[in-house]
Amino acid sequence: QMQLAESGGGSVQAGGSLRLSCVVSERAVNYCMAWFRQAPGSEREGVATISMTGASEYYADSVKGRFTISRDNAVNTMYLQMNDLSPGDTGIYYCAADRDARRCFSAISSLDDENFTLWGRGIQVAVSS
Repeated sequence: QMQLAESGGGSVQAGGSLRLSCVVSERAVNYCMAWFRQAPGSEREGVATISMTGASEYYADSVKGRFTISRDNAVNTMYLQMNDLSPGDTGIYYCAADRDARRCFSAISSLDDENFTLWGRGIQVAVSS
């Protein structure tokens, strides 16, 4: 089964930036992918999704204009550039992927975590005020 590994998390002050990476163990081009996050005491929420080729992206309203999802299929890696971070962005960030055509089509315009069946272990992001 494909493995996903997140990196790039850490602690930053409000207004700062971080770049998360997610490396996958198989050909990334075969998978649509996404970032989700879970704040302490809250349910997991979608942050952004990206299509197999990277042509389509979808963002949560809370991160539009601040976060950018991207991918480099040549190195089987997805990224999340996070700028102007605030304490509300604190949480564990998860990388997710799927290769089912129906679920990937739905993920183009949805942050539903049921569209993804493969998950990384998560990485901590902490933003202080």
